[in-house]
Amino acid sequence: MPDILAAGVVAFRPGREVLLVHRPKYDDWSFPKGKLDRGEHPTAAAVREVAEETGVHVRLGPPLPTQRYPVARRMKTVHYWTGRVVGDDDVSAYRPNDEIDEVRWVPVADAPKVLSYDRDRETLAHALKLRRKTHALVVLRHAQARSRRAWRGADDARTLLQVGETEAVRLVPLLAAYGVTRIVSSPSTRCVQTVRPFAETAGYPLELRPLLSEEHATTEDVGALVEELMGDGQNAVLCTHRPVLPQVYDAAGIELPEDTPLEPAGLLVLHLRKGRIVAVERHHLHRDVR
Repeated sequence: MPDILAAGVVAFRPGREVLLVHRPKYDDWSFPKGKLDRGEHPTAAAVREVAEETGVHVRLGPPLPTQRYPVARRMKTVHYWTGRVVGDDDVSAYRPNDEIDEVRWVPVADAPKVLSYDRDRETLAHALKLRRKTHALVVLRHAQARSRRAWRGADDARTLLQVGETEAVRLVPLLAAYGVTRIVSSPSTRCVQTVRPFAETAGYPLELRPLLSEEHATTEDVGALVEELMGDGQNAVLCTHRPVLPQVYDAAGIELPEDTPLEPAGLLVLHLRKGRIVAVERHHLHRDVR
């Protein structure tokens, strides 16, 4: 039997407190988490589950080691991230239900005694090493587009395939999970179509940069933009093309194996603190390759 897949967040708020939930069915204390919906990406599920179980909205920080343990006759895999609250962190008005009957902010010094499982204590120990505030730069390759061979117009006007349009819509909760507020893209149609659903849903403007297009990208210009995005403290997405990605990687100081290139609609998430990378994730819509 395949693993049961779930996702959760170790969420912190100022004052060195961590968010825990109590499940009456098991009489245990743990982090908010839950099963993935069919076709749902773990990042989106993690944020959704925290909101559903606690009423608190979070954005994801650096990833944590994945938990895997037996449940009845199957194994369960839980993907975890650190997280920070977006907006109100008050849980005093939480209404108990059959699944979660208590939500509590617990001082991190007390949390190991409250948590019911050793695996959660280990996850908390990892999270405490990464709890300082970070921001994310999401490097995104555009979704699946029409082939150059079949396209008769200008290359920069080449559009997404129908599957690519679907991928663009599915990217919306992933980018939202990392709290993206700045959208920087090549002006080529296939890139604009990739990030437009998120821009329209979130209400943020598109910053179109010709220097990110295949026709105009230079090492110097791409490097300057990446340096700006890594240092400005905002959560941003940079959408570009496969031939430009190596320039982005070089500017960021990261390496991606040549035999495993970033796939269409694939993304790298760079978690940054004071302009330095503290963690890197790699995701694709059709499978989690973190």
